[in-house]
Amino acid sequence: MQAGSSREQEAKNYLEKHRIMELLNYLTSSLLFFRPEKPREYLISILERLRIAKITGVAFPFFMDNSNIVSMFEMLDTSNKGSISFVQYKEGSLKCFLGALKMEMTEVTGVSLKRGSLAVEDNDRVAPAEEAKRQKISDHCLTKSQDELERVSPPSAVNVPEPPEAVSAREGTKNSDEQLEEEEEEEEDGLSEEGEEEEEAESFADMMKHGLTELDVGITKFVSSHQGFSGILKERYSDFVVHEIGKDGQISHLNDLSVPVDEEDPSEDIFTVLTAEEKQRLEELQLFKNKETSVAIEVVEDTKEKRTVIHQAIKSLFPGLETKTEDREGKKYIVAYHAAGKKALANPRKHSWPKSRGSYCHFVLYKENKDTMDAINVLSKYLRVKPNIFSYMGTKDKRAITVQEIAVLKITAQRLAHLNKCLMNFKLGNFSYQKNPLKLGELQGNHFTVVLRNITGTDEQVEQAMNSLKEIGFINYYGMQRFGTTAVPTYQVGRAILQNSWNEVMDLILKPRSGAEKGYLVKCREEWAKTKDPAAALRKLPVKRCVEGQLLRGLSKYGMKNIVSAFGIIPRNNRLMYIHSYQSYVWNNMVSKRIEEYGLRPVPGDLVLKGATATYIDEEDVDNYSIHDVVMPLPGFDVIYPKHKISEAYREMLTADNLDIDNMRHKIRDYSLSGAYRKIIIRPQNVSWEVVAYDDPKIPLFNTDVDNLEGKPPPVFASEGKYRALKMDFSLPPSTYATMAIREVLKMDTSIKKQTQLNTTWLR
Repeated sequence: MQAGSSREQEAKNYLEKHRIMELLNYLTSSLLFFRPEKPREYLISILERLRIAKITGVAFPFFMDNSNIVSMFEMLDTSNKGSISFVQYKEGSLKCFLGALKMEMTEVTGVSLKRGSLAVEDNDRVAPAEEAKRQKISDHCLTKSQDELERVSPPSAVNVPEPPEAVSAREGTKNSDEQLEEEEEEEEDGLSEEGEEEEEAESFADMMKHGLTELDVGITKFVSSHQGFSGILKERYSDFVVHEIGKDGQISHLNDLSVPVDEEDPSEDIFTVLTAEEKQRLEELQLFKNKETSVAIEVVEDTKEKRTVIHQAIKSLFPGLETKTEDREGKKYIVAYHAAGKKALANPRKHSWPKSRGSYCHFVLYKENKDTMDAINVLSKYLRVKPNIFSYMGTKDKRAITVQEIAVLKITAQRLAHLNKCLMNFKLGNFSYQKNPLKLGELQGNHFTVVLRNITGTDEQVEQAMNSLKEIGFINYYGMQRFGTTAVPTYQVGRAILQNSWNEVMDLILKPRSGAEKGYLVKCREEWAKTKDPAAALRKLPVKRCVEGQLLRGLSKYGMKNIVSAFGIIPRNNRLMYIHSYQSYVWNNMVSKRIEEYGLRPVPGDLVLKGATATYIDEEDVDNYSIHDVVMPLPGFDVIYPKHKISEAYREMLTADNLDIDNMRHKIRDYSLSGAYRKIIIRPQNVSWEVVAYDDPKIPLFNTDVDNLEGKPPPVFASEGKYRALKMDFSLPPSTYATMAIREVLKMDTSIKKQTQLNTTWLR
């Protein structure tokens, strides 16, 4: 009897540890909500996505979209009170869904589940500060029944269960070099138990008080004379939409999800013919994650057509693998094996691509709340290819909805379109085959649609502000995102690199700092400060691809006395970001001085561009130019400086930073700055605006491309409402910052620090 009890307890512990019941509840509830025609295939697809998320570290998306949640909420909120009781919650079986929602519990009696979330949000994972804030509210408000609610509610992410043996094996100690090699290969970004973030007492707003303001990076001047007013920028990420302007001058839109008809494409059956287990074994073979040299798949219903589909599925879904048919003990097997070693994954199979078809599939990518590189990493992991076969014309911000053109080498439109069934917050469409990839910088600019919510300005103030933006423009400052969000700005690291102060570079990147950071980064920094042991600090990081992880890996490999080589492990673009940040910091400060000294008119000694060459404005030519022609240099060895007071200001600033303006070449070639020229005033194109009234802060105020594809009618606004919003549209050339245009309209600090304070006040 005792042995039975022991086994029962062991089983119970296993189920609890791996949250099996939560997973089953989640799957069952999702099944009942969607009621798919093929439930078995639907459940397999969910588990497959969970498994891929676990392997790749990709954040697993929630199955419900906002309309599903609102519908469920309204079904339970029959009296339309805007809240539901705990009894309604429990009886409605919402427990399987709410763990993934950002709900605020704000009423003392019962549980009030409000639609919406904090204005400062990160949809990829709940920020630790937000979690802490929610915990504070819960501690204050929850009654006994609410404690029960906490027990039954699942966490925001479902862990894919593993057998106990796998867990213990994974936690075993390894040789340090071997472990580093494995991490280099696998790059598992998912949080380990050690890396899970603990709730912190500071709110996000409290943490951001350590962040930068515009004044810190030289952003101090305005060009317009109108009176500023307040408004909330990016209260929701969907309030900021970016459409790329292609090299043909056309604005990119996602408006066609159809796949080009091609007789040589395999049938749709390739996506369903393999089981989840077979896909896992094939993926492990493809990525060299086990010692198998081949994988054999039994053909259960042995027909030539079935064998053909399996061959096509393996070759299409797992680039680098070849297949053959074998007879074994009277049964037919399809055997998959590596054709060309480890390079096969990087180079898509040449012979399987029709010669008449362009080698690159171009498509329009619509994404929400993901930056471009993150999005490409997600696509490459789902397609099982290397990210470097993708190309694009420019990177787009994370906290926005963005639409841009992407090209990928020898991946069919059919396979890309299939991702629309697997991925949330992504949509791919407008497919075409072309001969050439895309190149960085080929775009002509970006078109922005921006909503500023809860504005305080009168209609007359708004009119003055927008007319000024349209006619004069704004100072072409580098925006706050150029300088980082923590108490250690990126320009400080760049300055240390240019000074050859490598110990300072290491210290600035790795030292503890105040501000909003993920919990595992905080632990890593604390470990570094305590031990100065790169391997020990690296073990605190589940996300090895971050700059800190790459530097620590380099220090483990090359030692503390070879920081230059250790730093060189960081990808080149990331390393150059630091010195470009320093150039931007100098440029911002110098432009503020130029406008303070000479105002908004060209003066003798200013610089203008003739073609790609900078020349000085002479006294007799000054009337031939406007302020919109004037450029100023980013410091470097291949630029000239203005012939007036600002030239000396450049020299003084660099001298104060222990840099020689006359010698901007670095002993390491990558860090030698050639410099560049940048216009000081930008006038946006295609400017239009509208002030709208609204009552619900959570409703979208315009349609996205996906809304239009789904046939959603545009929002209808009342003549009066509780709040007012300014909806603005404008186009900007490449490398200019929309936030700086918005700053000119509002005459407000656009830094996260200031906007967080504004959002927090607005929430209260």
